[in-house]
Amino acid sequence: MTHTDARVTQTPQAPPAGRRLPLLDVLRGVAILGTLMTNVWIFTGPGAEWGALESGMATGPVEGTFGVLANGKFLSLLTILFGVGLAIQYASAQRRGQPWPGRYRWRALFLFAEGTVHFVLVFAWDVLMGYAVTALLVARLLTRSERAQRRVMWWAAGLHLTLMGLLTAAIAAADDGSGGGTVSRDVVDLYAHGGYLDQVAFRLENALALRMEPVLTFFLLLFLFLLGVRLFRAGAFGADETGRRLRSRLLAWGIGLGLPLNVAATLAGPDLFLLARYGAAPLLALGYIGLIGAVVDRVRRPGPLLTGLTSVGRTALSGYVLQNVLCVLISYGIGLGLAERFADSGPWWVVALWATVCAVLMVGSTLWLRRFSAGPLESVQKWALRR
Repeated sequence: MTHTDARVTQTPQAPPAGRRLPLLDVLRGVAILGTLMTNVWIFTGPGAEWGALESGMATGPVEGTFGVLANGKFLSLLTILFGVGLAIQYASAQRRGQPWPGRYRWRALFLFAEGTVHFVLVFAWDVLMGYAVTALLVARLLTRSERAQRRVMWWAAGLHLTLMGLLTAAIAAADDGSGGGTVSRDVVDLYAHGGYLDQVAFRLENALALRMEPVLTFFLLLFLFLLGVRLFRAGAFGADETGRRLRSRLLAWGIGLGLPLNVAATLAGPDLFLLARYGAAPLLALGYIGLIGAVVDRVRRPGPLLTGLTSVGRTALSGYVLQNVLCVLISYGIGLGLAERFADSGPWWVVALWATVCAVLMVGSTLWLRRFSAGPLESVQKWALRR
């Protein structure tokens, strides 16, 4: 088989031009709001972005429950969906006879630029930069045979698990039993009382440490992108019997195996944080695809919740950035400063903050789409890439 033949035989059945797979929009909406279930504890914790590195995430029954359900799971789900989106764009280019990766490289570079701006001006734990780099590599891989893609996917999974295992062993060996570290007073004051430009400067000065997550998880990103491609080509997101059958398997295996593993890893304590967030979490993310798909399959008339999730999914990039901007303005001293004001009020105000921001995004995106066809950042991206 020639190289060209391999590309033709692996071309997936893409949705007809102009049509969307409804489940994908819902999943994107859930993934965007779900990532905030983890990030909201970063925004509201002492020292915010840097504090999460120095002392880890907050602990307690409520925080632990959020951790089991969300920490790393929706990030994995979002990563899988980025792979799905890449597969859809590749299929569209094949259908139109356009070269690949062609102009997609500019799309990925623009995403990297957006992520860089987001990292510097808004939130240090940005995911867009890592996605952009991974997308450039996976876009190239899509021109190779499916066998080559599978080989890269499983090698990436093996390397990632090996790396996480070694790092976990190193952390356990270095643990002196004193518990988590404490956040330096200067950093706490920076986010509670410091100026906005001081926070920007702090991110730039500590960019290497703050950008370590996408570096350490590169192989995981590569695996999940390619997994998203495979799931899409297998028809896992369709409304037909094939899609329902595949999603039922994801539900059974992802929830049945992933939930106990995540509970065990979380209860084991901070020494297994890497294996919980980057090892067991992706398995539960697959279960979420099956679970959400099962719920959507049974909905005959979308209500406000499903409509809101769909709207957030259709404006995913804008929603991701906006939710972080809102949390910055609500939590940090440059805005309302509620993180310090409610520091001793327990976890429920953080849960209320998450629910409020989710409601704002669902209502706001629904109203926006009544007048515009795409989100504001999505529109800027389309305008810039047309030039």
